[in-house]
Amino acid sequence: MNIMIPAWVDGTLQPIEKLEAHKLGLKHKAISVFVFHENKILLQRRALSKYHTPGLWANTCCTHPYWNETDEDCASRRLFEELQLTNLHLENRGKIEYRADVGQGLIEHEIVEIFTSNCSKFPKVTPNPEEVMEIRWLDQIELATKVKTNPDEFTPWLRIYMLKHFEQISGTVTA
Repeated sequence: MNIMIPAWVDGTLQPIEKLEAHKLGLKHKAISVFVFHENKILLQRRALSKYHTPGLWANTCCTHPYWNETDEDCASRRLFEELQLTNLHLENRGKIEYRADVGQGLIEHEIVEIFTSNCSKFPKVTPNPEEVMEIRWLDQIELATKVKTNPDEFTPWLRIYMLKHFEQISGTVTA
């Protein structure tokens, strides 16, 4: 299935096929969601069938909005598709731009809209096995330490978020 995502081509936002955007390293729109319960973050380990970064740990969910889809609608859609999560209050935490090699000649050059949700209790999570092979709730400080000490276990974007933008995402300052 050809999924058309918003990407900048010659300075103009245009619909482009997702894999093509990654092959060409085009700057494109994305969303990332972090679900928190107290001091823990819900992480997912990407399914081995993913076309890039399979088996690596990532934030709660991330994806690309469809052409003409709002960022918040995209975040809600993907939380449901990947983890069967619904009815979360999403807070927009702003934009982050990054560029990272994700292997196999593919580049993620993203303008990412960051969303967070703070849950008063652990939500019921049902991972979609085509997308997610495992989930884990991890303490924020422990996650920051693991990213520094074992970076190869994590997606490039989660490493960037944790090392450069964590205060923006969580409001927590790490050591």
